[in-house]
Amino acid sequence: MTKTEKVNFAINKLKELYPTIPVPLEHKDPYTLLIAVLLSAQSTDVRVNKITPLLFERADNPYDMVKLTVEEIREIIKPVGLSPMKSKGIYGLSQILIDKYQGQVPQDIDLLEELPSVGHKTASVVVSQAFGIPAFPVDTHIHRLMYRWGFSNGKNVVQTEKDAKRLFPKELWNDLHLQIIWYGRDYSPARGWNLEKDIITRTIGRKKVLEEYYKTKKTRK
Repeated sequence: MTKTEKVNFAINKLKELYPTIPVPLEHKDPYTLLIAVLLSAQSTDVRVNKITPLLFERADNPYDMVKLTVEEIREIIKPVGLSPMKSKGIYGLSQILIDKYQGQVPQDIDLLEELPSVGHKTASVVVSQAFGIPAFPVDTHIHRLMYRWGFSNGKNVVQTEKDAKRLFPKELWNDLHLQIIWYGRDYSPARGWNLEKDIITRTIGRKKVLEEYYKTKKTRK
């Protein structure tokens, strides 16, 4: 199979498995999505989805958020981890949105990245999921699968994003990054990986990855 054929195989299989794509983080507008994505750093979406309703009940817009103290925000979001940094970020970015953007979330990745605690991945998720602007946010699942499928060298997420944007058609980016995340969770996890269930990696996977999998499986027997 050529690289193009492998890419097309992956795209078609992902479309087949996820014709409708669930959004991992519950939100109702760009602001609540921004907060949810910020909270998800080094945490799980499941945990974040349990905490955001409690936070948004108190404050689901920047104006109400700045009425809370950093300490109050921290107390609510404590279960998701890194709460000291995240609570300062949430308060700080809410104040900036009020001061600079009339309480609205900007649609520009560069402007989003200027906000406290907002990195490139968070900004990319917000523009793609809230505004439909093509972006390819790379999380651990995408980074892992791009390497397993031989589409990127696994060097770093910056390289993985470049490779994904080069290989996949731009009009598919917003759906595809979510489809790959769900596929990684359902069929190709980091732990407890069963290649028999992982049809994409089994079919187009990097030779070295497949060899290591079978080698490890053999030694475990």
